[in-house]
Amino acid sequence: MRLSRPFALLAFPLSLAAQSTNWRAAGGEQGFSHHSPLKQIHRSNVHKLQQAWTYDTGDVFEGSEIQCNPIVLDGVLYATSPKNRVFALNAATGKLKWSFDPFQGNPPKTKFRSRGLMFYQDPATKARRILAPVRYHVYALDAETGHPIPSFGNDGRIDLRENLGRPAENLTLSVTSPGVIYKDLYITGFLTSEGLPSAPGDIRGYDVHTGALRWSFHTIPHPGEFGYETWPADGWKYLGGANSWPGLTLDEKRGIVFVPTGSAAFDFYGANRHGDNLFANSLIALDAGTGKRKWHFQFVKHDVWDRDLPSAPVLVQARREGKLIDAVAQTTKSGHLWVFNRETGESLFPWKEIEVPPSPVDGERLARTQPLPLKPEPFSRQHLTEDVLTKRTPAAHQLALERLRSVRSSSQFEPPSFEGSIVFPGFDGGAEWGGPAYDPETRNIYINANEMAWILRIVPKPPAGGAQSGKTLYNRHCAACHREDLGGSPPEFPSLRGIAGRRTVQQVDEIIVKGAGRMPGFNHLRNEPIAAITRYLITGKDTEAVSAATTSSPIDLKYTTDGYNKFLDPDGYPAIAPPWGTLNAINLDTGEYAWKIPFGEFPKLAAQGLRNTGTENYGGGVVTAGGLLFIGATNHDNKFRAFDKLTGKLLWETTLPAAGNATPAVYQANGRQFVVIAAGGGKSGAPSGGSYVAFALPQ
Repeated sequence: MRLSRPFALLAFPLSLAAQSTNWRAAGGEQGFSHHSPLKQIHRSNVHKLQQAWTYDTGDVFEGSEIQCNPIVLDGVLYATSPKNRVFALNAATGKLKWSFDPFQGNPPKTKFRSRGLMFYQDPATKARRILAPVRYHVYALDAETGHPIPSFGNDGRIDLRENLGRPAENLTLSVTSPGVIYKDLYITGFLTSEGLPSAPGDIRGYDVHTGALRWSFHTIPHPGEFGYETWPADGWKYLGGANSWPGLTLDEKRGIVFVPTGSAAFDFYGANRHGDNLFANSLIALDAGTGKRKWHFQFVKHDVWDRDLPSAPVLVQARREGKLIDAVAQTTKSGHLWVFNRETGESLFPWKEIEVPPSPVDGERLARTQPLPLKPEPFSRQHLTEDVLTKRTPAAHQLALERLRSVRSSSQFEPPSFEGSIVFPGFDGGAEWGGPAYDPETRNIYINANEMAWILRIVPKPPAGGAQSGKTLYNRHCAACHREDLGGSPPEFPSLRGIAGRRTVQQVDEIIVKGAGRMPGFNHLRNEPIAAITRYLITGKDTEAVSAATTSSPIDLKYTTDGYNKFLDPDGYPAIAPPWGTLNAINLDTGEYAWKIPFGEFPKLAAQGLRNTGTENYGGGVVTAGGLLFIGATNHDNKFRAFDKLTGKLLWETTLPAAGNATPAVYQANGRQFVVIAAGGGKSGAPSGGSYVAFALPQ
C-alpha cells in the first residue's frame, strides 16, 4: 500500500464558496445530483439569457457527437471534443488556454463517447491533475498545462485492458464516463462489447498518483466469490459484460461507491450463461477504499432484453415517518425509478416479484420471476397494444397495426422470439445515460425519458466450421449489429454500405481484428476468414469459400438477432402515439408526480400543426436554486430550454447550432453565472456539431 503521501479527506479540497461556484465533476459533484446552488439566474430573469460565448472545437466529422458534461474549477472549464481532444478554456470568455490531442492529429476513424473528465488535487503539493478517459486509456494531465504527468502509469496513462485476466490485445473496451475519486483512488468501469468475445466488467480502483491497480471487484464472480453459483462454473473465464459504462456515484462521507451495471454478453440469448448472472443488471454498493461488496440489488435476472442500467445513480434524501433518509436513486431503461437506503440497500418504496413467461427459444433458460416496483408509477409506458399505435395518418396506423399483429407483445418481460417480440420501452429506454437531476429543496427528481418501441427477433446463426464464404462469415459474426443488408442501425451501429469509399482494405481489416467501441475484436477468426469478410464488404460480392474450421467454443452460440429494429411508421416517425419523449418530476417523499410534460418535437411535424409530440432525447438536465431546470437533450429540434422546476412551465428556450445531447454545466466566473452545453448533434441521423455554447444574463 502506498504510504508516502497523506490521504486527502476529500478528493476536492475546495472551500464552500468555491464548491458553490464550480462544477467540480460530471453531474456537478460526485453524488451526481445535477444540482447547482447558484441563483443569479432565476424564474423572473431567465427570459433575458443571451449567448455569452461559443467555443468551436473544429473537430466535427460525419456522425460525430459530443456527450461531455464539462467540469469548471476556479474560472477554468475542462472538456472534450468530438475527436477526444481534451482542452481548457477561460470559463468567463471561452478563450482556449491549452489543448491536448492524445492521437497527435491522427485519430482513429470511429465515433468517440466521452461524457466527462475527473479532477484531483494533491493534498500535499496542491497540484491539480485532470483524469481524462480516451478509449481504453486514462491519461493524467497537468491541469495548468495539459501535459501528461510521466509518473502516472506508462508515460502519463494507464491501459484498462490490462489486469482483466485475459490477453489485453484480445479485448475491446473504452471508457465513456469519467469515474470517481475517493481519497487517493481513481475508480472506474468501462464500456465493452455486447456480443462475444467481450471483456469481463471488473470495477477497479487505481492509485491516482502512480496509476497502480489497488483493487478489483469481479462483476462476473470467480470461484469462492459471492454470486459465483449464478453463472456456469467456468463462465468467469470466457463470458463478458456485466460492466459499468454509464458512470459511478460516490458517497464521500460514507466511503461508498455505487456501481450500476449492464447486461452479460451476449445480450439477447444466454444459452451459455444459465443462471441469474449476478452482478449483471445490478446496483452494487462497494467500499470505495477496498472494493468489497456492502450490498447489491439485481433489477433483471438473466437479462436477454439489453436492460443495462442506463445512468449513474443519484444521491438523494427522502422523508419517511418524519425523518430524512440518505438514499440513492436509480433509473432504469424499463421506465422505473428505484430508491434505496444508502447504507442498507433497503428499498424506500414497495416492490414485488412477478412471474414471467418462459423462453420459446431452445437452449434458453430465463428466470422464473423478476422484480418490479409498485411505486412510483413508471415514467414510460409499459405495454404496446393496438390502442397505443400511431394515428398520425391512416397509412401509418395500418402499417403499425399489421406489424404489431405479426409479433409478440404481452408484457415488460416478453421473451425474445423467432417471430419477433416488442421491447417497450426500447433498448435506449425509458431512462437513458444523461441521468436525472435532484433538487434538495423540494426533494423532486427530474427524469427525461424516451417512448420508443423496438422489435427483437432471434434468428439462427450460420453454422460454424467448414468452408464458408465472406457473406456467410459476415452474417454469422456481424449481421446482429450491422444487419444482413449492411444497413446497420445508425448511429450506434453504422451502415456498412459503400464502406469502400470511406475505408481502405487495411482499415477494415484492422477494425475487424481489434474492434471499436461496442464492437468486439475478431482476431480469433484467423487471417483468411477476416480477409474474406473484408473482401465482401469492400466489393459487395460474395467470395470464394475459405476454411473457417474452429474448435468448439462456449462463446459460439446457435442463435443471434436480426439487428436493432425500431418500430417506425413508413415516414420514419415512431409507430406509436405520442408522447415520444417526456420530462418528469417525481417527489421522493411521496412517490407522486409533481408534473409530467411531452419533451421535444419534430420541426417538420410542428410546421404541419402536430406540436409537442416529444422526441427521443439524450443528455440530462440541471436543476438550480434559482427555481429552474435547464436541459437540451432533444434530438431533432436543437432546443435548449429552461423550465420552472415547480410546475414544468417553459420559461425560456433557444436554438443551438446542433442538438445538445449532453448535460449542461452551471457555474460562476468573475461574479457572473453561466450555463454551458455541448452542441454535438449526431443522434438519429441529425447533423453533427462541434461547439460549446455558454449563456448568461446581460452585463
